[in-house]
Amino acid sequence: MTGDKMDDMGEKYYEKIGFMCGLEIHQRLSTCGKLFCSCPPTLPGPDEEENAEITRYQRATAGELGAIDRAASFEQSKARRFTYLVNNNHACLVDIDEEPPHRMNGEALMTALGIATAMRMAVPDELQPMRKQVVDGSNPSAFQRTTKVGLNGKLEVEGHEINIISAFIEEESAGIESNTSDSITYETSRIGIPLIEIDTDPSIRSPKEAKEVALRIGTMLRLTGKVQRGIGSIRQDVNVSIRGGARVEIKGLQDIDFLDKFVENEVLRQQNLIRIKLELEKKGASVGEPKDITAVLGGSKAKIISGAVASGGIVMGFRLHGFKGVIGAEVNPDRRLGSEISDYAKMGGVNGIIHSDEDMGKYGITEKELELIRKALGAESDDAFALIAGKREAVRTAIGFAVGRSKSAITNGVMLETRGTINNNLYTTRFLRPLPGGSRMYPETDATPVQITPEMLEEAADNAPDIEKERKQLISDLKTPVLAGQMIVSPRFGTYKEIVKRTKADRIFVANILLQKFTELKRNNFNVDGISTERLIELFNDYGENRITKTGIEEALKRLSEKDSSVQEIIKEKSLGRVSGKELKSIIDSEMRSAGEGAAKPEIIRRIMSKHRLNVDGEELNSMLKG
Repeated sequence: MTGDKMDDMGEKYYEKIGFMCGLEIHQRLSTCGKLFCSCPPTLPGPDEEENAEITRYQRATAGELGAIDRAASFEQSKARRFTYLVNNNHACLVDIDEEPPHRMNGEALMTALGIATAMRMAVPDELQPMRKQVVDGSNPSAFQRTTKVGLNGKLEVEGHEINIISAFIEEESAGIESNTSDSITYETSRIGIPLIEIDTDPSIRSPKEAKEVALRIGTMLRLTGKVQRGIGSIRQDVNVSIRGGARVEIKGLQDIDFLDKFVENEVLRQQNLIRIKLELEKKGASVGEPKDITAVLGGSKAKIISGAVASGGIVMGFRLHGFKGVIGAEVNPDRRLGSEISDYAKMGGVNGIIHSDEDMGKYGITEKELELIRKALGAESDDAFALIAGKREAVRTAIGFAVGRSKSAITNGVMLETRGTINNNLYTTRFLRPLPGGSRMYPETDATPVQITPEMLEEAADNAPDIEKERKQLISDLKTPVLAGQMIVSPRFGTYKEIVKRTKADRIFVANILLQKFTELKRNNFNVDGISTERLIELFNDYGENRITKTGIEEALKRLSEKDSSVQEIIKEKSLGRVSGKELKSIIDSEMRSAGEGAAKPEIIRRIMSKHRLNVDGEELNSMLKG
């Protein structure tokens, strides 16, 4: 069953399959400084270079209850090297864990309290900063500071009350510059920028509702007027499970337009993995121990094998009893059980696995070599096998991960995982690491607890975002509840407010461009989300001042999505300047003479618009022809 068909069946279908879904929304704030230092919460420009480079390794440590978190332990097993690039204008000793944190940023704290108040959350009398252990290198300290500011709130979405279980204010992580199998380079300027995290309980009833809830929370955050904008400034983590499956976290969805599609595909993936598990159980499937078969394939001309052997590497494989025809079974578009196992192997520092459900001829492996492999691994006619070739230590680590994931296909079906997106057109994901548990939190001993006073709560309530007030104003401005409803949940709502505040452009026209035209251009692969608010204000100001037409705006948006230039440069480059007044009258007179006496008005319009579509406003043309 495809995702589209599942969505068409609605909430009753998802209730039947035991669907559970919850959201974690992370929004980066625009404040006077970072959360625990006075560095600006901005990123370096293209011409700014780093001033220092730091290299570190990280190890997992026990959390508050004395246990080591499974996700932290898994990351440590990769034994990767982490390099941090430091720009002195955007990062300091606090960011690289060489100086204790300063006092918590008051502006960020009050913004978080305002959100907690708007969602009817209980705010603790004292806020205790905690350390959340992260061993993936995304913070030089191997932990992220996070503070719970609210709990047990409510949010109504389309008549359904959603439980908001907690709200946090925390530090942003570093941004990845480059990534290899054994090392990652991070840029540290992003570290410490304040984030608000909003978590729901798993009572969301369908992928469609998940998207609606994310839009509503995003709207409330934007209404604070304290959020950053642009790609990466807001991220949605989605937790999904179905009956017989397991909780899976889809990490870092940045484009909310596709959130429901990713959830639909995760449901489909879990259904297929459950089906595969049942099939393997019926077959009495099992997984053999890994074996080094380098000697068996010593003379192979297959590049993947000969290349590994020539560089001093090895080839290892393992038998998959009862897996024939199953390891190649599709679990998502262009994703198979073999892809799931390969993702685990890649965590060991190899390029993946090759398996017998594939066309082994495409790798250059001959029929004779296949017989030798099967014999060496003890694989029979109803068996499959998997191979990994590469550096000795990487292969030994990777084969362990691959064997473990293969066994879990029989015993678990669906694994507790954190997954990342890999294809925004197919809405598919890949394994990143095991799902974190509760063992990675412990108190931050260097940061002072924050006392919450009645005056702070009163100020937070006064500044809390009010969606209904904004909705009423939008209905008044846009003349229709439908358009107002679409705009208030749009990620571009803040942009809309800035444009109508600072230009003369018609509000309804602006809303339609930001909602409909932007969506259309995105579907045609134009990066309109990358256009800055300032550029859009410049564009709509030119429209409001009659320097560009409605049709010219679309062409300007296409060019701005490719190149950050001034709008005046784009207008000149693409010849988009509006033809109006006397100049338009001259064109009309010329076309009427050319068309001949008695030419009908529609013919004149057709002739003019075929030549000047981007430069002539249709309403002005009609008005002149009437006159």
